[in-house]
Amino acid sequence: MKAVFNDVIIAESDETIVLEGNHYFPPQSLKKEYFVESDYKTSCPWKGSASYYTVNVNGEVQEDAGWYYKSPSEAAKEIKDHVAFWKGVKVEE
Repeated sequence: MKAVFNDVIIAESDETIVLEGNHYFPPQSLKKEYFVESDYKTSCPWKGSASYYTVNVNGEVQEDAGWYYKSPSEAAKEIKDHVAFWKGVKVEE
């Protein structure tokens, strides 16, 4: 699977975890130069508190486009630190 933003692959892995229809990419699959920690947070009743990344590719910025769980609940422990995407980031094979 590939995560693509502004025609650039920002993450790529054959080992994503699919949960609730989202592909969660392992942290080592991210091209870190495109990611900046965001202050934005959300909460999921069963997964826990989500943190976000802003994506910046060649000057095109998408705020809070990737989310991950630093300390997920026991039920979601398999996605710890894995990143899922939305807001204009295309996930494709």
